[in-house]
Amino acid sequence: MKVENVDIVIQGGGPVGLACAAWCLQKFPELKIALLDRNPVDDADLAAADTRGIALSHGSKLLLDTIHAWPSECAEIHRVHVSQAGRFGRALMTREELKQEALGHIIRYRDIHLTLRQALRTIQTQSPNFIWQHIGANIDAKDIQAKCIVHAEGGLFKTQDWVETGRDYEQSALVGLVEVENAEPHQAWERFTAEGPLAVLPSHHGRTILNLIWCGSPTSSQARLQLSDAEFLKSLQAEFGSRIGQFLKIQDRRLYELGLNYRKEITQDNEVWIGNAAQTLHPVAGQGLNLGLRDAYLLAEKLSALFSKSEDQKTAAAVVMTLQDYALSRKADRTATIGLTDFMARIFTSNLLPIVIGRGLALSALQWLPPVKTALARQMMFGRR
Repeated sequence: MKVENVDIVIQGGGPVGLACAAWCLQKFPELKIALLDRNPVDDADLAAADTRGIALSHGSKLLLDTIHAWPSECAEIHRVHVSQAGRFGRALMTREELKQEALGHIIRYRDIHLTLRQALRTIQTQSPNFIWQHIGANIDAKDIQAKCIVHAEGGLFKTQDWVETGRDYEQSALVGLVEVENAEPHQAWERFTAEGPLAVLPSHHGRTILNLIWCGSPTSSQARLQLSDAEFLKSLQAEFGSRIGQFLKIQDRRLYELGLNYRKEITQDNEVWIGNAAQTLHPVAGQGLNLGLRDAYLLAEKLSALFSKSEDQKTAAAVVMTLQDYALSRKADRTATIGLTDFMARIFTSNLLPIVIGRGLALSALQWLPPVKTALARQMMFGRR
């Protein structure tokens, strides 16, 4: 099907672009949308692609449930233990104290990607004006005549072709799957080391095989990548401790460079940027994709409401005003989430004694001041409303 005049063109067939298209069409099936997707039409290549575990909040689950896009294989987080390596201060968060089914979920990136593709195909059957265009890398949304352009092709830090505002944390994340001796089900561990956060998270593989995210300097991370399995496990054990017994096996080690990119202005005329195209975050609090899904959901609400109106109301000026209203409505959540993630990424890598003591006191206070802990947890689960 040829892409001609459309109401909306979405550039990017990753989870955020797919979700935005699905929510737009769910709310207004007659909407004229073109989705430009660089991924292949067939799912086979994606099924063997990125298997890293990614954190999705309970708020994201509730949003994705509205389009039946929740993967069948996932691991729930019921408890989160936060501590400092070799220092005082700890906090424990549980689903019971927050009165939620789960604090979060760990899902393979490929699973959330594939499930969203399947959900959009189902919605597509009831959407006569939807065009899903699989394209070459040389085609840009600006080449298509559209009333609104949505940029959802974000990418990872240092692979993006834009850098407006942000910082290079000079960190890399080593990710993999680690087998442990004695892990409690549904338990997540966040341990802050001298070089950055070390997280051990549930996985869909079962109680004893967990997702590992170990952040450190690029030099240290590269060195860890080159260690033998036995040497790596010994180093990991020394850094993490014995809370979950012995680390027995490690597999699928990979490195990702970490940093912060974010746009000060996420709209310009009839264009809008969402997800990693608007902000790329440090994984310390697992907020990146969750923030992007909230972007997509609210934008879909705004655009579907506009384009369901009569033709004389869908003017260029109305599009610009709608996008400005969207940007204003996202400001508080973006600012809070970017600020919190950036603060945690920097404050928990400092070894200055006053900051180390302050961190310990803050974690202790978090444990003994339930309202503060609840407010922080709800920000991570649902964003700023």
